[in-house]
Amino acid sequence: MVRRSFGRVDGEPVDEVVLTSGSGAVAGVITWGAVLRDLVIPTPRGPRRVVLGLNTLEDYLRHSPHFGAIAGRYANRIRGGRFTLDGVEHELPRNENGRTSLHGGGHGFGKRPWALVAHDETSATLALRSPDGDAGYPGNLDVTCTYRLAGTTLRIELTATTDRATPVNLCHHSYFNLDGGSTILDHELEIAADLYTPLDADNVPTGEVRSVAGTPYDFRAPRPIRLEEGAQRHRYDDNWLLRRDGAEPSGAAGPLAFAGRVRSQAGPLSLEVWTTEPAMQVYDGYKLDLAVPGLDGERYGPCAGLCLEPQHVPDSPNQPHFPSTILRPGAVYRQVTEYRFA
Repeated sequence: MVRRSFGRVDGEPVDEVVLTSGSGAVAGVITWGAVLRDLVIPTPRGPRRVVLGLNTLEDYLRHSPHFGAIAGRYANRIRGGRFTLDGVEHELPRNENGRTSLHGGGHGFGKRPWALVAHDETSATLALRSPDGDAGYPGNLDVTCTYRLAGTTLRIELTATTDRATPVNLCHHSYFNLDGGSTILDHELEIAADLYTPLDADNVPTGEVRSVAGTPYDFRAPRPIRLEEGAQRHRYDDNWLLRRDGAEPSGAAGPLAFAGRVRSQAGPLSLEVWTTEPAMQVYDGYKLDLAVPGLDGERYGPCAGLCLEPQHVPDSPNQPHFPSTILRPGAVYRQVTEYRFA
């Protein structure tokens, strides 16, 4: 295992840890945002970089759209930047168009330093304390994130405990590209979901649940992400309710189930996502347009990467018919997601 300096923020050091597996897979994790900065997978045609990443800490601070970060305290969106819990209304920063709170309110878990508390050749564990009142959320929250590299599988384990009831919804936010092309629109995508949650004008679920049948959200059979409707291309930044097919044991976090699969039509790689979570947000990166080069000098334009984000349904604190995201004292939040490359 290699540990090296990646820069400093407000006088605090930021390190990068490089993990390796016996198969030849290599992952780079930095302590800023618990970010997966790099992931290289061996293929019959040679090593293949499969995530978007940046070259310097300054680039992450100024330009990163949550590349590889752990989003929280509440990943995704909360309508109006407010929720009521146990009769008390809580106000959050409205950092998206002044209307919604996104990924923790602008200074969430993906935009602050974590502590590296354990590491070896194949794993790294990082920890973070979010104090009571952080971004308007109640309770002192202690969070851990463990990256484990086994063969060509990246396993991400997330835990949290609190001393006061609070919403918690964490997710890993890598942008994947399996063939190094300029976009992922010709990747084939499959999502193990019969239902999705329609969105309002602020990209927040309306509370409805609809069938994917006959809609642009039907990925029950693999098909290219690109979907043209007349002169308009359909864009994706949406939430699916997972069927939780083929569940496998995963310890205290609960069973892992198949969530989806993506395959490059131009290369030898495919990726399966398995998770303990009830839903998955899929974002095709249509807003990407970075002013700085990424890894290998690549320019990341629209749809350069695909986000596959297992999590709970966005805005669940305001929509009690969705699975609860409220963590209470004495309980442990646990999430496991595996990204399995083949």
